[in-house]
Amino acid sequence: MLPLRSVLARALTARTLAPQVCSSFATGPRQNDGMFYEFRTYSLKPSKMNEFLENFKKNVHLRTAHSELVGYWSVEFGGRINKVFHIWKYENFAHRTAVRKALAKDKEWQEQFLIPNLALIDKQESEITYLVPWCKLEKPPKEVHVLWWNESADSRAAGRHQSHEDPRVVAAVRESVNYLVSQQNMLLTPASFSPLK
Repeated sequence: MLPLRSVLARALTARTLAPQVCSSFATGPRQNDGMFYEFRTYSLKPSKMNEFLENFKKNVHLRTAHSELVGYWSVEFGGRINKVFHIWKYENFAHRTAVRKALAKDKEWQEQFLIPNLALIDKQESEITYLVPWCKLEKPPKEVHVLWWNESADSRAAGRHQSHEDPRVVAAVRESVNYLVSQQNMLLTPASFSPLK
């Protein structure tokens, strides 16, 4: 996964007819770098998952006309299933604001995707994230991976077991655990239209 998330606050809206929304805001020195990534997670009604994905696939070009889609996945397991997880790249907060305004005025996006799909979404979550200094976002040499690249779920488990025996990893975890607010592991399956597989 893009390895570090900073969280200042979580804002929850009361559940009415609209989906629940949860947002996290990043703080710290990385905020001065400008470019960031927005992680968006939509929890969907179980019977509507395929309908939602097909509609997004049909209309992804309308959304990517406004900003860069890094990747789009569905949750295979880990936490609640019937979720989609997507990452959008922005040059800065002004760019994100301009994109949100443009989407609000884009009648084709509103009519073909947003309005038909709102009833399919139970909850929306959004987090602003920055790459850690030693990390580059690039496509891996093979098509099979998750955000924290692993050949398979079994190789991930073996790698975690091996890393827990490495004193350097143990020391790094002990040093950084004080900064960890939360951690969640999910196995993600890329959508056919996802740039990052």
